[in-house]
Amino acid sequence: MTDIKKILLLYIKGVAMGSADVVPGVSGGTIAFITGIYERLLNAIKSIDLEALRLLRQMKLKEFWQHIDGTFLVVLVAGIATSVFSLAKVITHLLSTYPIHVWSFFFGLIVISALIILREIKKWSIGVFLAILIGIVAAYFITSATPAETPESSWFLFIAGAVAICAMILPGISGSFILLLFGKYEYILTVIKDFKIGDMLIFGMGCIVGLLSFARLVGWLFKKFHNITVGVLSGFMIGSLNKVWPWKEAIQTYIDRHKEIKPLVEVNVLPTDYLEKTGQEPFFLQAMLFAAGGFLIVLAIDRLAAYLKSD
Repeated sequence: MTDIKKILLLYIKGVAMGSADVVPGVSGGTIAFITGIYERLLNAIKSIDLEALRLLRQMKLKEFWQHIDGTFLVVLVAGIATSVFSLAKVITHLLSTYPIHVWSFFFGLIVISALIILREIKKWSIGVFLAILIGIVAAYFITSATPAETPESSWFLFIAGAVAICAMILPGISGSFILLLFGKYEYILTVIKDFKIGDMLIFGMGCIVGLLSFARLVGWLFKKFHNITVGVLSGFMIGSLNKVWPWKEAIQTYIDRHKEIKPLVEVNVLPTDYLEKTGQEPFFLQAMLFAAGGFLIVLAIDRLAAYLKSD
C-alpha cells in the first residue's frame, strides 16, 4: 500500500473517531480499537515526554518527529478535528430529530464492537471474567448517573476537558457522555460551533494534560495486564448499552439556557410500552434496521482493517 493510501485511510479513521466522540455513549476509542490503531495511538501519546522535549530543544526536528510518531498523530488529529467541527451541529440535530433511529444505530455498533474487542483476549481466566463484570457494572452505574449542575468557571472547564479526554480514549465510554454528566455537553458544542477561542483553549489544555497522563496508565495496563485490561474495556462497552438504549421515558426534566425543556433523568422502557408511556411512535422496525446497519458497518470496518493488515 502506498504512503498516500495509508495516510488517507488513517485520516478516515480519525474522521470516524471524531464522529463517535461527538455522540454521548459512543467512544472514539472504540473506533481506534476495532481499526487496529489503539495501541499505536497510546504509544504515540506516551512518546510526548522529556526525551521529546530534549530533542525539540536541541532542534533535532527529524528525530523529534520520529520519536512522537508525528505523521500518525497529525493525520489522525486532523481527521478527528474535521468531524468535531463539521458534524457537531449535524449529529446533535439528528439526535434531537430522529433519536430512536440514531441511538438504535449506535446500539448495534457498540454490540458488535464489544464482541470484536473480546476477540483480543488471548487467554481466558476467572480474572478476565471478573474484569468484564467489573467493567459492565462500572459503566452501567456511570451511565445511570444524573447529569449535574456545574459551574462555568475556567477551572472547571479545564477539569472537564481533562476527564472527558480520558474517557474518549477508552472504548465504551464517550468523553461526550462525561461532559453530559458534568453538565457541559451542550456548552462545549456551543463553544465549538461559535468558535469561542478562549474557552476552546482552556478546554484543550485540560484535554492535553489528561491525555498525556492517562495514556501512560492505560499503556502500562495493556503491557502488564493485557487480557484483564481488554476485559474491563469490553465490559465498559457492554455496560454503556444502558445509555444508548433507544426507547426512554423522561421522569425528570429541566429548562436549559435557551428556555427549552430537556430530559434530566430518563429510564429505559420496552418498545412495546414506549407509545403508551410517551405518546410517541416507537419506530420498532426502523430501529431494528438502523441497529443492523451499525452492526454491519463495524463488521465491514473490521474486515477492511484485517484485509489492510495482511496487505
